[in-house]
Amino acid sequence: MNERCYVLTLSCPDRVGIVAAVGSLIASHHGWIVEASHHSAPSNWFFMRHLVRADSLPFGVDEFRQRFAHIAGEFHMTWSIVDTAVRKRVVILVSKKDHCLADLLYRWRTNELAFDVPCIVSNHEDLRPLVEWHGIPYIHVPISSSNREAAFRHIDELCTSHGADVVVLARFMQVVPQAMCEKYSGKIINIHHSFLPSFVGSRPYHHAWERGVKLIGATCHYVTAELDAGPIIEQDVVRVDHADSVEDMVRLGRDVEKAVLARGLQYHLEDRVLVHDHRTIVFT
Repeated sequence: MNERCYVLTLSCPDRVGIVAAVGSLIASHHGWIVEASHHSAPSNWFFMRHLVRADSLPFGVDEFRQRFAHIAGEFHMTWSIVDTAVRKRVVILVSKKDHCLADLLYRWRTNELAFDVPCIVSNHEDLRPLVEWHGIPYIHVPISSSNREAAFRHIDELCTSHGADVVVLARFMQVVPQAMCEKYSGKIINIHHSFLPSFVGSRPYHHAWERGVKLIGATCHYVTAELDAGPIIEQDVVRVDHADSVEDMVRLGRDVEKAVLARGLQYHLEDRVLVHDHRTIVFT
């Protein structure tokens, strides 16, 4: 959507009157809701995402938040209101493989995905030419068993100093430490080259080939301290058969990986993902 909007997202204990209260507040100021999504979970929890045209309200986003706060308190909501005119800042972490990074940079350059990239951080030098061709700062942070703690402390400092709203692991082949996972809870997005929870680890296509699987896929998820087990944002699969080699699976898997990562990041950028009890509600 090209027009400037405010995105209201919320979750709270389910009860009668939530939609009416939110709608009444917006309507009382002649607000125009252009997209509305609701979900009532069996756990008796309610989720909502509304897209409101910014020019339909007689005040800005700060006053919108102030006016909404009393409703949020009444219904015990976890909520946010963001302005789509403010682009999220995405710090990308990579290692050596370039397909996910190259795809994100293409979508960024063509404005298919609207975000800012203050820097890209890597534990290798391999992708510097690709990144610098796009005019983005490339920061090399070597990681080894002897400097691992200091290296991730530096990466954390880089994310903070560059104002990262979200950190994307675009085939970053390192395990993020628990402290950083907790600090950026719900803000670190990873792509795993398997259809979790099957075939976790570093060689999923080899394990999949050995088992004779007929579907391979990829999972985009939020990073938690438990390896490859965070809340799932997006998944997809592609069919294979006995004639496909490991190399065929890797090639097909690359296409799925970059598509799933791009969709997962898009949902996050558009505030379509709400996390609750280790599950996600994704209003696509």
